[in-house]
Amino acid sequence: MEVEQLLHMANGDGENSYATNSRLQEKAMLETRPVLQGAVVELYRSLPARSTMVVADLGCSSGPNTLLLVSLVIGTISDHNREAEQEQRPPAAAMELQFFLNDLPGNDFNLVFRSLDRLQKLTADRRPQYYVAGMPGSFYTRLFPCRSVHLFHSSYSLMWRSKVPDELSGGAYLNEESIYIGKSTPPAVIKLYKEEYQKDLSLFLTLRFNELVCGGHMVLTFLGRKSKDMLLHGEASSMWDLLAQALLSLVLKGLVEKEKLVSFNLPFYAPSVDEVKTVVEENNLFNVEHMSVFESSWDPQDDDTNDDVVLGCTSSGLNVARCIRAVVEPLIRKHFGEAILDDLFMVYASMVSKHLKKAKAKYPIIIVYLKAKH
Repeated sequence: MEVEQLLHMANGDGENSYATNSRLQEKAMLETRPVLQGAVVELYRSLPARSTMVVADLGCSSGPNTLLLVSLVIGTISDHNREAEQEQRPPAAAMELQFFLNDLPGNDFNLVFRSLDRLQKLTADRRPQYYVAGMPGSFYTRLFPCRSVHLFHSSYSLMWRSKVPDELSGGAYLNEESIYIGKSTPPAVIKLYKEEYQKDLSLFLTLRFNELVCGGHMVLTFLGRKSKDMLLHGEASSMWDLLAQALLSLVLKGLVEKEKLVSFNLPFYAPSVDEVKTVVEENNLFNVEHMSVFESSWDPQDDDTNDDVVLGCTSSGLNVARCIRAVVEPLIRKHFGEAILDDLFMVYASMVSKHLKKAKAKYPIIIVYLKAKH
């Protein structure tokens, strides 16, 4: 699987697009807002007069969330300067902002750029002046000149790997009927996924350290785990295991070849907090300013994470299926063909509904705030 060519959210703004089905990711960005605002204000205060703050969003995707970071940074600085004026303090001195929106080349950048008019209307009365540019490319490669970026942000992206582990993509069917880490996944395959994650995150940290200004900041949000157990009720592994079961049901109906299923593995890994800490500490390029975990319901329309009961399992199953389809449809279409998409996600919605009858499923989401060491 050529991840750089195939991994992108469903394009456009139609019924099954990521733009229409990305409320889950929006809620995660809003949850991260206090940490991000603190990082922005600290950086802004530190800049010399008449300078430019450079902010890069890695894995920006397309749709309403893409420009949420831009709006949030502009609003944070605008509010900070307004408070300074009210308190008769001189405002911080960074008068311009440069935003780079990064994602893989298959991302719908045209939709992103068409959204800029709406952003300009929302920020018409805000200052400082800002500029927005696209930056296609994998964040597992160098993207920016040395010491050029003040703040990196990434939301709901770093659980995606640069590739499927070589041993799984080389024709050896080691993972049988799982597409990630499921009930039947051998320990050796789990080890391969973990090692790929460790290599990728270490590489990511090294690349970003070289691109950050001295003392630059990163705020990262991604799916993770609360414990060592991969298959707890709400973990991402359970979500993908249900999708594997839905694919298997189509195999049994003769709609999908068995070989297609056993040769399909997702370039994904949701780490535990301890696994993240270990890689950051071994990399030794960043100080951890903040690390925490919050939970978000699988159903993007369900905002009550305190209640463990799902009142409408059928509708929740459909909501989850639409959300997941918007994320993996391009990968499924390329490997299995377009003809199965509607049947697959109808079966998947039914399986998720049954899963939610046991208890509400909640994604653990990790927030990490890092500062580059001097």
